[in-house]
Amino acid sequence: MEQDRQVVVEESVERPTLAHVVPFVAWLFIAYVMGDPDGWKYAVRSAVCLGLLVWLRPWQWYPRMQVRNVPLAVVVGVGVCWAWIVGESHWVREHLPALHDVYVRYGILPWGELREPDIGLGYTPEATGWPLTLVRIAGSALAIGVIEEFFWRGWLYRWMLGRNFLKVDPGTFERYAFFGVAAVFAVEHKEWLGGFVAGVAYGWMYVKTRDIWAVALAHAITNALLGWYVIEAGAYWFWSG
Repeated sequence: MEQDRQVVVEESVERPTLAHVVPFVAWLFIAYVMGDPDGWKYAVRSAVCLGLLVWLRPWQWYPRMQVRNVPLAVVVGVGVCWAWIVGESHWVREHLPALHDVYVRYGILPWGELREPDIGLGYTPEATGWPLTLVRIAGSALAIGVIEEFFWRGWLYRWMLGRNFLKVDPGTFERYAFFGVAAVFAVEHKEWLGGFVAGVAYGWMYVKTRDIWAVALAHAITNALLGWYVIEAGAYWFWSG
């Protein structure tokens, strides 16, 4: 009898798990197959994964976003973007060159190597055309920004606290799982230090608000602002890899 009940529990979380995991795995798999997905490749990647997200609808297991959490989402989104770019910014390069050199050697993967000055130039409007450049920004904000939050915070963090993750209170803080997810999220990105700050900030916001949509909004704001900065500053290396 106990075994039958366990089977029912496992079956009840199979579909929600797939809904959270499949769009993210597809995002990584398409990048693996296509290589650095600039231009039309990024558009295809965004369209496919956004389509999977809409089809699987992981949000059906969550309440709607609470309007009261929007200001916090804006603050967190802007703050994470600043943390992501400040170490490589032109201001730090000019005024704090020693800090800049340390950051670009050890705050970015692989350690000890400098970025090539022309890396990421395949993303420029001159190379891809403005429509595909704007799709790059939209895909980063509206596709992967949302996909990652349902995967990292909505599923993985709670799954580490209980295999029937939907029964885990998002407001539960467990430091090993919390910082473990932030660390894995960090090394998924070349900018691992900025990624760790982002993982901690988004994770803290989720535990505080229990609002996955507000966290996804913060992530989307970060990525949209980063896209604006990339074009404004010509810092296309942030879009490489």
